[in-house]
Amino acid sequence: MSDNASATRITRGNALRPEDIAVSGLKPSDEVGQYALRLGDDALILAQRLSWWISRAPELEEDVALGNIGLDQLGHARSFLTYAGHAWDKTEDDLAYFRREPEFRSAHLFEQPNGDFACTIARQLVASHFQHELYSRLVDSADETLGAIAAKAVKEVDYHKDHSVQWLLRLGQGTEESRRRMIDGVKLTWPYVEELFEDDDLTTALAEQGVAVLPSELRESFDAAIAAAFEQADLTVPTDPGASGGGRRGHHSEHLGFLLAEMQVLAREYPGASW
Repeated sequence: MSDNASATRITRGNALRPEDIAVSGLKPSDEVGQYALRLGDDALILAQRLSWWISRAPELEEDVALGNIGLDQLGHARSFLTYAGHAWDKTEDDLAYFRREPEFRSAHLFEQPNGDFACTIARQLVASHFQHELYSRLVDSADETLGAIAAKAVKEVDYHKDHSVQWLLRLGQGTEESRRRMIDGVKLTWPYVEELFEDDDLTTALAEQGVAVLPSELRESFDAAIAAAFEQADLTVPTDPGASGGGRRGHHSEHLGFLLAEMQVLAREYPGASW
């Protein structure tokens, strides 16, 4: 692809695809690559979790909805990981299938088990609101590739956010049983919220350059949006203390190893296999 063609693709609001990034020849710095790796890992792990629901959701339409949300997340992961991989001459597959658990940089929220349907909705409520706040600011990144990926992703995450809020209302205001399960799902999910908004040396340095978004700056608007959704559902936002976290440093819960074993087994058993 010529430089001009690449520049046309990588602009805000354009339909930037992972394939475009792969042939762009753009090489991010190690720091930008590390940041893209975090965002890609979040989306990849969530996509793997959501794909489990296909054929298991409470109604056929929900099979399709959760499957589509999982596919959207997989698309975001492919774009971020392809871009990150250029920093170290690796492909998206290298990063997805041939890294060990301590090398993943996803936050703990995304690797939490699906639980029952209400628990998945609680996790999805947090994930979609966090990603929406993040991507809606990342579109202004000084790194035009990150900005273009975010510009495409935020449109899809806006739908994910609405989907989770609608289910929060249905379950929270439904039967006594659905309300109980929704409250239980929220309680299980909330300890993993705090980690999403932790700043560290990487995000601070990149935010100063206008490349990244400082996670702590997203918290106020996140809390306001969540509080509004809970008020509609006649539910109370938990105040439980956060869990220890550490996913950005490669310290994960006991759940990620099992997820990676399932996700990576085919690629590791048959390296280079194709359809």
